[in-house]
Amino acid sequence: MIWKTNGRNLDLSAQAQVMGILNTTPDSFSDGGKFDAPAAALGHARQMISEGAAIIDIGGESTRPGALAVSAEQEIRRTAATIRAIRSEWDGLISIDTTKSSVAREALAAGADIVNDVSGLTADPEMAAVCAASDCGIVIMHMQGTPADMQDTPTYSDVTEDVRRFFVDRLAYLTTLGIDPTRLCFDPGIGFGKTLEHNLALLQQLPTLAPSGRPLLLGVSRKSFLAKITAAAELHERDAPTAALTALARSRGIMLHRVHDVKGNLAALRATEALS
Repeated sequence: MIWKTNGRNLDLSAQAQVMGILNTTPDSFSDGGKFDAPAAALGHARQMISEGAAIIDIGGESTRPGALAVSAEQEIRRTAATIRAIRSEWDGLISIDTTKSSVAREALAAGADIVNDVSGLTADPEMAAVCAASDCGIVIMHMQGTPADMQDTPTYSDVTEDVRRFFVDRLAYLTTLGIDPTRLCFDPGIGFGKTLEHNLALLQQLPTLAPSGRPLLLGVSRKSFLAKITAAAELHERDAPTAALTALARSRGIMLHRVHDVKGNLAALRATEALS
């Protein structure tokens, strides 16, 4: 399977790939405040690249449960310079994690290859047009509600069917705008407007969620549901169950994983692939 991103092909046919998380925010749930200075952000990007990340995903607005929105100008200040710095020394793939079209436009101009939108290109009516005018890769994520309220009362009649239908509808709509389907990747949004039971149901059905022929991006890294099913109360203790789910998902054909711990999750993927 090939994912087209800004004129380049990410080959997901044989080996799974990792998207390394780089939060340039003061309040992200796992590493808020660690990499909000440009030098620290670039240093962490270099570390993840050296550990084997195929994509660096840069976000300037926290999407943790309860997080409040920040202005587009603030997001741009937090992300654009870091994107330019990484691009100046690395030819790999860079992703901007945003729901705002103006942030995406600035990031693409700075050298980003992918727009990763937790709203599935629904929060900003101009986002789809910005992506259509580019040749960027696009991540369509499912989320019920907004980060500020998504965990208040998430409710579904059938969470897996609702996510599948959302993906099919988004694919059909974006195709009418002239966006090549091979530019699209889909993310079920584990933890985004879902209870523990919803998350587990989606994880059990991962291979059936994305539209046929399109890759699924899985993001379970250090999320709070892991503390509910293990004794991993501290964030760093969630890396082991994250890697376990990464390996399990790879055994079921999921080829792209968004993680904090690049080295550990890549090791889990390669060990799983050695047995396949």
